[in-house]
Amino acid sequence: MSVETNKDKVNVPGEIEQSIVFESGNEMAAFAAYQINYHVMGYYPISPSTEVAQFLDSMKAKGEHDIVLIPADGEHGSAGICYGASTGGGRVFNATSANGFLYMLEQLPVQSGTRFPMVLNLVNRSVSGPLNIHGDHSDLYFALNTGWPILMAREPQMVYDMNLMAIKLAEDPEVRLPVIVSFDGYFTSHQKRRVQVFKNKEDVHQFIGEPPTGFLHALDRENPVTIGPYMNEPDYINNCFQQSEAMYKAEKVYERIAKEYGKLTGRDYPVLDLYRMDDAEVAVFMLNSSAEVCKDVADHLRSRGIKAGVISPNMIRPFPQKQLAEALKNVKAVTVGDRADSYGAHGGNMALELRAALQVYGNVSTKVINRIYGLGGKDFYADDAENFFQLAIDAADTGYVEKSFDYFGHRPGKAEYAPKRVLNPMKKEDLNSGLIKVARDESTGKLKVRIPPLRSLTKKPKRIASGHGACPGCGIFSGLELFFKGIEGDIVTLFHTGCAMVVTTGYPYSAHKATYIHNLFQNGSATLSGLVEMFHERKRRGEFEQLGLSDDFTFVMVTGDGGMDIGMGPAIGTALRNHKMIILEYDNEGYMNTGSQLSYSTPMGHMTSTSSVGNFQKGKPFHHKDTAQIMAATHISYVFTGTEAFDRDLLQKAAKAQWYAQNEGLVYGKILITCPLNWKSKDELGQTIVEAAVNSCFFPLYEVERGVTTITYNPEEKKKRIDVSDWLTLMGKTKHLLKEESKEVLQMFNDEVERRWNQLKAKHESPYL
Repeated sequence: MSVETNKDKVNVPGEIEQSIVFESGNEMAAFAAYQINYHVMGYYPISPSTEVAQFLDSMKAKGEHDIVLIPADGEHGSAGICYGASTGGGRVFNATSANGFLYMLEQLPVQSGTRFPMVLNLVNRSVSGPLNIHGDHSDLYFALNTGWPILMAREPQMVYDMNLMAIKLAEDPEVRLPVIVSFDGYFTSHQKRRVQVFKNKEDVHQFIGEPPTGFLHALDRENPVTIGPYMNEPDYINNCFQQSEAMYKAEKVYERIAKEYGKLTGRDYPVLDLYRMDDAEVAVFMLNSSAEVCKDVADHLRSRGIKAGVISPNMIRPFPQKQLAEALKNVKAVTVGDRADSYGAHGGNMALELRAALQVYGNVSTKVINRIYGLGGKDFYADDAENFFQLAIDAADTGYVEKSFDYFGHRPGKAEYAPKRVLNPMKKEDLNSGLIKVARDESTGKLKVRIPPLRSLTKKPKRIASGHGACPGCGIFSGLELFFKGIEGDIVTLFHTGCAMVVTTGYPYSAHKATYIHNLFQNGSATLSGLVEMFHERKRRGEFEQLGLSDDFTFVMVTGDGGMDIGMGPAIGTALRNHKMIILEYDNEGYMNTGSQLSYSTPMGHMTSTSSVGNFQKGKPFHHKDTAQIMAATHISYVFTGTEAFDRDLLQKAAKAQWYAQNEGLVYGKILITCPLNWKSKDELGQTIVEAAVNSCFFPLYEVERGVTTITYNPEEKKKRIDVSDWLTLMGKTKHLLKEESKEVLQMFNDEVERRWNQLKAKHESPYL
């Protein structure tokens, strides 16, 4: 987002000069961060919060801010980056959603418990599983016990305003806690609205003040400190008590900040947003965007003589217990909408806390009805809000609540709607061609593979059915299917989250003909290793024979879209334990399923949505990760690289991979596949591009078998070596590298490709390297 986009001077109430923009919640979070000019942002892409980092990176490329943007290897890492940066005494920012938030959850109480301020934008989304990327509050409710004050933003204007107030709240000496700003994924994060902003950054800085200098931090050599010590009782309980006191003080501090902000801007945000509650007899309690729908319905009910009102907290940590009890003292019934369930607790978190507030203040007359609604992004319309009000009206009229807790918007299942099998299981005899021969060479210890002509393998059924939702020209499935042609017999596959997973499993359909499992980016290899060991133990006990089940599977984990960033640690652990399975990485050089953010496999200088190109940045600023070499360093039996452009080479390696996975242990393979959408290339050039990547020596084809490296295709020997720039011309994402202003970056990339190629040739020539 350009800081000058859609801006006009406008006269608005308040003491400072303001402008108008027409932007989304994610854009306003980024815009507020830009105006604050944080020192550091650690981040990791996850929908729907990813755009926040993208917008900041775009600004960074143009030189519009000084924030150091650090792409982490996962959300746990991004939280660690932010915590580490905050101990240095500067200002820190982050944004995340859903399972990403849960992955960093372990880090959050560390930061609040050691009292280091920062601001985290939590763009609310459903928590898996099953996987759903749309908006509800299941991630938000996990935040309630982290020790972070939580501000709520119902629409983009509030996202901007709350972000400015959040840093001031976090740094207040009475609080000194990290703060969350929460807003609804896709409802608020992506919908554009008219927003008033501070016209001058100087006014922002005057409002938030300078970073505090009185806090202890890690960068003062005259005052060395121990941060996060081991602490026994009673010191630990005292520390927690002090944190608790700070949390409750945050409410009063927030109220003071909100009044100051209201005076400056004309926008007032009390702890509770109370709409027509002065004389209300029935009410609805809602968080964030749904509250706005309820307000329209309250107006409609008022026109019919029903005294209806809406309560929506602007702050839920600390929970505004006293204010809520006061607001509801004359209300006969209130319906609380929870956009997440607290499973087994007989109510959602907000309903349970609201009931507790009423009890504390002696209110036993107000009836509380609770409904779980809007899960997985299910829309909430005016008719639904009217239904919520009707529940309260009925309870007020009868003095009785028939069902105090229930789900709203679900429907009973019907047997006739049960998913039907569309494809019959593949026949075992069809999966075993008998044409692929693998035998060990006793003199070298290596495997010899005989592969028939490819046309003779076309009768083998595809493991993944047609009809999936991949983009035109996507190289994932042609690459996977070629690899699977070299695998004989039954397989069980586990897919990491990514394009290949998302486009093949849209419930109630599945494109997978064999058993398929999904788990999250970071833990797929550990999950599949557990299944592998279960298989071998049940086989050892003779259970499959007793049940008449097959006892012959090849286990394959498919990963890509940056999965070997966030999933690298568990993959290495799986390799060290040497489970009998294959990890197959499809390398599309980015996080394509979330919109083409940089991953560690993105080559240097390549453009993504978080490695923008501008006067101050020429694409990704550091080199790509060589996952095949990392996995080879774990000393597993077999590692390989391949592409569909060299079909027989990949087929031979697939056959070897299966033999080693069934007989010795873990295999790791990496296949380069094309992504026309995000590489900005023509659909029909997929094989041409990956072939050029091989011939430029950027993606060499080789295998590491029992620790011995063999280059399986040498473009220099074949007289087919091309310059890296000849490969780059085929993709729109790299054309900037061919311009004079990118000469230095291109040279650095060229040099690294050459260094790695020469190193690989040295390993090929010596069995000891």
